[in-house]
Amino acid sequence: MAAVMRGGTASQARPRPKAAAPRVPASKRAPRAPAYRPAKLHAASHVGLNPRVALMVAGGVFAVGLGVALFTGSRPQAVSHFAGMSLANRFAALGFKTRAVQVQGAPAMAQRDILNAAALYKGQPILGIDLEALRQRIEAVGWVKQAKVIRLLPDTLVISVQPRTLLAVWQDHGVDHVVDVDGKVIPEADAGQFADLPLVVGDGASQAAGAILPLLRQRPPLMAQLEALVRVDGRRWDLRLKDGGIIQLPAEGADSALIQLDQLEQKARVIELGFERIDLRDPDEVAVRPKAVKPDAPGTIIPRP
Repeated sequence: MAAVMRGGTASQARPRPKAAAPRVPASKRAPRAPAYRPAKLHAASHVGLNPRVALMVAGGVFAVGLGVALFTGSRPQAVSHFAGMSLANRFAALGFKTRAVQVQGAPAMAQRDILNAAALYKGQPILGIDLEALRQRIEAVGWVKQAKVIRLLPDTLVISVQPRTLLAVWQDHGVDHVVDVDGKVIPEADAGQFADLPLVVGDGASQAAGAILPLLRQRPPLMAQLEALVRVDGRRWDLRLKDGGIIQLPAEGADSALIQLDQLEQKARVIELGFERIDLRDPDEVAVRPKAVKPDAPGTIIPRP
């Protein structure tokens, strides 16, 4: 008999068990997603290049990267940025070291002084050379007016020099010096090897010679007779000739006085015939003392044309 509950409905029958799902063969099952596990931080093992190969590759990349900065030169800060001497030494081991130094534009007698001032040595790490400091050392050499240093990787340095133009031998208190067109003394030059240069004598002669010598070079016959230019009182010149004659130039207007001398030579051939003294200091007249006249005799006055 079915049970009856007061105030309610009849009790429900027990639920029937569900039918079991058919089994799927393992070969046809969908693959399960792997369970999530946090990755561990650790050093990679057995990854990368051989250390020697890595260094060579880095060297190639480094050389290319520095090519623009280092190829043309005055960039010492580039070396300090990209590498110190320790790195330069590493690259030297790969062939970046000094094997040749070329000096261009300098006279032969100046090259030894330039190389001594450069203070470079064979095998020196080429990337470790401070090109600006090197340029300054070279420009401190008296022969050199201006210098440029170029680094040609991997192993060559080129020193390009603009030499000073030699002007004269300056005799100062009995000591001879070679000077350039600006009056700068070239201490490395041996004055005894420059007999072809004109001789200038006296205080201030080295600085003033650059103005008078071009005027004299325009007069080859006079230059051929010239023994020395003597600076007088720091203001004017006496031209001493090889035969003992003296031409006295004024403090102002030396070019005009030399023109008057040209005209006198055309008329009287005074330089060809010889004289003791020609005084061109007076702008209104020329005083000529012939050789035949004794030193205490009065000079002959020739009015200026």
